[in-house]
Amino acid sequence: MSDRPFQVLGLQQIAVGATEKAGLRELWVELLGLEATGSFRSESENVDEDIAVAGRGPFRVEVDLMQPIDPEARPRVHEPALNHVGLWIDDLAVAVEWLEAKGVRFTPGGIRAGAAGHDVCFIHPKGNPDAPVGGQGVLIELVQAPEEVLAAWRAAASE
Repeated sequence: MSDRPFQVLGLQQIAVGATEKAGLRELWVELLGLEATGSFRSESENVDEDIAVAGRGPFRVEVDLMQPIDPEARPRVHEPALNHVGLWIDDLAVAVEWLEAKGVRFTPGGIRAGAAGHDVCFIHPKGNPDAPVGGQGVLIELVQAPEEVLAAWRAAASE
């Protein structure tokens, strides 16, 4: 039995990037039929994104279609093309504290509001001497699950 004081509840999002998001939108929204639900732009994160969703209800999955505001600046949201995966977490603050104690490296910025309005933070793709555990090349977004997802998780777990 694990001493982990939090749970990963499911996949919250995937984020894909390209130098121009028009091609991403054509594939994901127009051809595959995902529903476009919003947009997000952040100079500090060098991202201009459209937000689409697959599925319904509390377990729907976001597909963020991202392009860099400046292709030469960092972060380069289009490199790699599969930019990051996001996981619903039942207690984000507890998870971050516990994972940091286990040597997980997080990106700068700490817990903050994400594009969809949920609190988020990111596990860095690479460890370093101070925090040797990273995402093994993958940027991982931890997302505080809202009450709707927590309630659905509890209901599914009791079935």
